[in-house]
Amino acid sequence: MFGSPAVLDIFSDAGTVQHMLVVEAALARAEAQCGVIPAAAATVITEVCRDLGAIDRDALAQAAVAAGNLAIPFVKQLTAAVAVRDADAARFVHWGATSQDIIDTALVLQLGDALRVLDADLIRLGDACAVLATTHRATPMVARTWLQHALPTTFGCKTAGWLDALRRDLARLDATRAHARALQFGGAAGTLASLGDAAPGVAAALARELGLVAPVLPWHAHRDRMVEVATTLGMLTGTLGKMARDISLLMQTEVAEVAEPTGPGRGGSSTMPHKRNPVGCAAVLTAAVRVPPLVATMLAGMVQEHERALGGWQAEWDTLPQIVTLAAGALRQMGEVVAGLQVDAARMRGNLDLTHGLILGEAAMLELGGRIGRLQAHHLVERASRRAVADGTSLRDALALTLQQDPAHAGLLDDATLDRLANPANYAGQSAAFADAAVQAWQSALAERVACALA
Repeated sequence: MFGSPAVLDIFSDAGTVQHMLVVEAALARAEAQCGVIPAAAATVITEVCRDLGAIDRDALAQAAVAAGNLAIPFVKQLTAAVAVRDADAARFVHWGATSQDIIDTALVLQLGDALRVLDADLIRLGDACAVLATTHRATPMVARTWLQHALPTTFGCKTAGWLDALRRDLARLDATRAHARALQFGGAAGTLASLGDAAPGVAAALARELGLVAPVLPWHAHRDRMVEVATTLGMLTGTLGKMARDISLLMQTEVAEVAEPTGPGRGGSSTMPHKRNPVGCAAVLTAAVRVPPLVATMLAGMVQEHERALGGWQAEWDTLPQIVTLAAGALRQMGEVVAGLQVDAARMRGNLDLTHGLILGEAAMLELGGRIGRLQAHHLVERASRRAVADGTSLRDALALTLQQDPAHAGLLDDATLDRLANPANYAGQSAAFADAAVQAWQSALAERVACALA
């Protein structure tokens, strides 16, 4: 419910071990290319690393508790598996590397895979929001401030707000993905002394093998790249939570302007057959509640000791995968909700009339203000609003009567003007234009990404 199957698979036990095997195999090949280890040994190590069954994951989990990290017993098992094939090759497993090199680089690979999934889902969600913004660019509805009726807007403008936030999230995700593609390879203390003069060549070859960027230097105790992933996904989850909050509020029985898509077993109640609950929104909001404290854990873990951390790095191990999987799950859920969102334009129009025109008091005040001044117009419309409430009539009729009964203002607004002021569609401001602009900005952003990819 709170994850994405593809991302959960990436961060599963099997997925983690598989990525660690990929790093060890690439390390052996890189070192063979640089003449550090025999080519025959690299071939055997690579072949063994292709077999996920070479690692007993249950035994690995048990041994990791005492070892202090996953890599120590992992390397021990891998060495034994290689020795079964070639005892001489086993001597060169994990040559010159340290545990954190393997764990961090495997995590970088996992993040690369996971962020590609999020990228695709984010684009699909943005495209769905763009469809809503275009379709409903001029569909009038109530804008609500402090949960109260404020002024008219359009549903397209509301969805354009979601879309534009997603566009910024997409840009942040692009930047974060680029920053996070950094190889971790520093040896025991981040100096690569174990490889001597061959160190730069091995690091460059390893980065090429894995499709990663070779950083200026190892980053064992400098965690800003990983924290950037956390904060970027924290903001994305917040954007999705905002969307879920809007949709769930619009689904309330008393509002009923939109509804999540229906399906067998979706949104029902165990005791109330009539219920249609916003279950997708609930899943997204759950993620939006859970992710911020996890991001705070990542930020707190940045304060690390000297060249290798005592606690801060270890705090990331469960935390960052949780952030990624929760964000991916929220994105998947919101994608399904928006793609199948049911919009009741008639209900939106009906809700605009709930206050009998009081929502258009500002429009009337500004129309009169241009003739008699803003403050005097405010008093007139305020008096008409009280009359409308007391008499159970519309603001349009109450204002007409108020003006008629005041000799100083009689005839200020004719019937045609009063009718125009009473139509919510005439006071949606730039809503439609904003919707169009957000869609255009989204499409331009996607086109620019394609152009950059082809360059």
